[in-house]
Amino acid sequence: MAGDERAAELAVNRELWRVVHERVEQEAAAGAWVADELTWGLFGVPDSTVGALRELAGLDVLELGCGTAHLSARLARRGARPVALDLTGAQLRTAQLWQDRIGPRFPLVEADAEHLPLAAAAFDLVVSEHGAAAWCDPERWLPEAARVLRPGGRLVFLTNSLLSALCVPDEPGFAGDRLLRGQRAAYRVHWDGGGFEYHPSHGGWVAALRRAGFAVEALHELYAPPGSADHDHYEIVTAEWAARWPAEELWVAHLGPA
Repeated sequence: MAGDERAAELAVNRELWRVVHERVEQEAAAGAWVADELTWGLFGVPDSTVGALRELAGLDVLELGCGTAHLSARLARRGARPVALDLTGAQLRTAQLWQDRIGPRFPLVEADAEHLPLAAAAFDLVVSEHGAAAWCDPERWLPEAARVLRPGGRLVFLTNSLLSALCVPDEPGFAGDRLLRGQRAAYRVHWDGGGFEYHPSHGGWVAALRRAGFAVEALHELYAPPGSADHDHYEIVTAEWAARWPAEELWVAHLGPA
């Protein structure tokens, strides 16, 4: 894809998340910043049940697509040294507001995860909760994540499950029990009235990770825990759907040989 074409896509995604921030994220940030437990995704799956993050104290951590940076705040409370990066300035301004109100403080960077304005080999862990994996081209952001990691550094990222990407309708609405697009067509999707997303197959993710120099440690398929309610803001999957099929995928990899 030509650089100008990709730049136009990024502009669409930046504007989309400015609007989402105004409608959803700004209000949700209050509860997210005061929460302490490390959880993943739409249904708050505890990291303690999957063990993706491990020991955090003393680690230099980069969060890609941080939104309002509440995940970085929770990492900092566990002794990590996070840097939180997002494409949308409005998200970072809300993060700054909550840093001023309750802390902790850590650097906030407005940038594109496909072109990181950060030094090589500067981090022990790169983490992303829906931020980079769904919204950035894996052939661009994975090599950048590898570049800023130290040898043996780890990458942990959450994205929509491939199955949900195949079952969500083009127009706003929840995933159903029918495949609505081919697997190859899900690699790059422009949602009706929405942004551009990337949803490689599992084999596609493994191949892209290997090309970037990563070895895959785990793929955790996340379901909605018992008793989960539908998410308040995002029409992707219902709790009932996510109790039957994995709604999200949590990938864990490290830089270097297996």
